[in-house]
Amino acid sequence: MKEDFLHYLWKFKKFDTSNLTTSNGEKLTIENSGSYLQLAGPDFFNSQITIENQKWAGNVEIHLKSSDWYAHHHERDSNYDSVILHVVWEHDVEIYRKNNTEIPVLILKDLVSKETLNNYHSLVSPKSWIYCEKQIEFVNSFIMLSWQERLFFERLERKSKPIFDLAESTIQDWDAILFCQLAKNFGLNTNGDSLYDMANSIPFSIIRKEGNDLFNLESLLFGIAGLLEIKKEDQYYKKLKTNYDYLVHKYQLQSNSFTPLQFFKHRPDNFPTIRVSQLANVYYCQQQLFSKIIKADNVAAIYKIFDKSVSEYWETHYQFDKISPIKRKTLSKSFIDLLIINTIIPLQFAYAKSQGKEISEKLITLLNQVQPEVNAIIDKFSSFGLKAQNAFETQALLQLKNEYCNKIRCLDCAIGMELLKSEV
Repeated sequence: MKEDFLHYLWKFKKFDTSNLTTSNGEKLTIENSGSYLQLAGPDFFNSQITIENQKWAGNVEIHLKSSDWYAHHHERDSNYDSVILHVVWEHDVEIYRKNNTEIPVLILKDLVSKETLNNYHSLVSPKSWIYCEKQIEFVNSFIMLSWQERLFFERLERKSKPIFDLAESTIQDWDAILFCQLAKNFGLNTNGDSLYDMANSIPFSIIRKEGNDLFNLESLLFGIAGLLEIKKEDQYYKKLKTNYDYLVHKYQLQSNSFTPLQFFKHRPDNFPTIRVSQLANVYYCQQQLFSKIIKADNVAAIYKIFDKSVSEYWETHYQFDKISPIKRKTLSKSFIDLLIINTIIPLQFAYAKSQGKEISEKLITLLNQVQPEVNAIIDKFSSFGLKAQNAFETQALLQLKNEYCNKIRCLDCAIGMELLKSEV
């Protein structure tokens, strides 16, 4: 048994409260369980109880055993001087404050029903993947939907933090922020950080000035990304290199060292050469890109924005010096879906938040139009009867697995709480 289960019992009064007494036999009534803030200090703040007609207001501390009070050295901590009740599963020693006054004790062990205990043990007993894998598909649909929304926005808050950090460093230049976030996600997991560093190293004012010239954009991006460092005999390579050197001199660009872009284990369509050319084409073909993305409220509009290909040279190449069969190499819908999930939705959320606007429903509606992600976690949930219908649901499931299931936070989870109520 863990302390968080006792927190759950106390917070929701999931025990027999009809004839409560302290360990000393004094009549006890719980007026208010208090606030569970999960901060340093006692577990519950501003609780209210009555002991033998005397009302008390203060804090409640909860332990598995009374002796944990001393094991945790609370007797030395002034934060615990205001504790009015010690709630424990087992009472093995009397507890005193620093001024030697005894703290009343409530023992829960004989007050909790067998059904509640059985539900708890069933929930936390070892399973092959997650604790509730045999019950999760039976959870009430309304509770599941509400919890999915909470999980989704928790994940969105985490994804938006780097955006706010970037907003601070760029003095709220949202065009520059978009450029960096797009570059990162064009690089996928392997090359994302390198392309982000590349984009962040270019003053976005240069991208604005050169945005009407695709060749200049490719020269800049290929050069700063380090794709022009190994000498090639290819004529297009030589033109890019010469032009890049000119642009470096024109804008007094500083040389930077980034992690080399990786080709190994990538499908040719995901080679960094192809992704950088596509990124250059996006900025060449789209004026006021940030404004268009912020206003987009359906996937069709976003697909249209990103319906872009590579420059002519890359239609017959994946690498310099190596000709391949002609292929237009447009951004696929599945790739644009990843951009929507990892770039556009977090950016819309962060920008709206910076403007003090509420767009929660818009974001959920937009992600409901995006196909569900395909990965091992989503497949595993599906095998337990929780089949995601769209990207909103897959994002929620990823948050659930990574932040709750993996960290065994069942009693912080709406699903775990529901399963504790009754056997399903």
